[in-house]
Amino acid sequence: MNNSFYSFSENDRKLFEIFFSDNPEATEIRTAMQSFTRLMAYYKCAMMELETKFNVLNEEFSLRHDRTPISAIKTRLKKLDSIIRKLSKKDIPLSLNSLEDNLNDIAGIRIICSFERDVYMLADALLSQDDITLIETKDYIKSPKPNGYRSLHLIVSVPIFLLHEKRSMRVEIQLRTIAMDSWAALEHQLKYKKDINFTEDMANDLYLCSQLSAELDKRMDSLREKVNI
Repeated sequence: MNNSFYSFSENDRKLFEIFFSDNPEATEIRTAMQSFTRLMAYYKCAMMELETKFNVLNEEFSLRHDRTPISAIKTRLKKLDSIIRKLSKKDIPLSLNSLEDNLNDIAGIRIICSFERDVYMLADALLSQDDITLIETKDYIKSPKPNGYRSLHLIVSVPIFLLHEKRSMRVEIQLRTIAMDSWAALEHQLKYKKDINFTEDMANDLYLCSQLSAELDKRMDSLREKVNI
């Protein structure tokens, strides 16, 4: 198997020792790293499956309506240090089996849409496919987070077909508009900048910006209806 898509840093190699309670032999660590890389490859395949599905939906919609509802598609695999932190925070055993059993966001795909209505249209179209199983829905568009964050989150299970087996893999899907994505990206840059004390006034300003972003989406959807696209 070509493992080049996931490269381990020296820190990653040290982190693998956390998966062993005793002082492991180097061969055991190498085996764990190979198993982790294989599992990450499966998650990558699941993201590829979903990305293809969304691209097909985008193409079909373009043929029917002469416009594309998807502005961009982004994918990501959670890094090893983030996985370990999340397992530790949830007090879940540190093992490869437990991360697959307990974490739903190892693989993530973000669909950035032109209009808010497109978010729900694409979600419904995907979930109507008979090989997609919905595990969880969190609608932060209809019920935004207290800080103003808006997005539709889905946890789904999608099958991947390997050489000798079929595996179902869980992937987190985030669907949001261009305005929602811009706000989230800027919020992350501003709020998590090092050595900055993020004040309550700053948080209030960010929340106001999220309200303006929501108003922009509503106005753009209204214009879309008038143009009839």
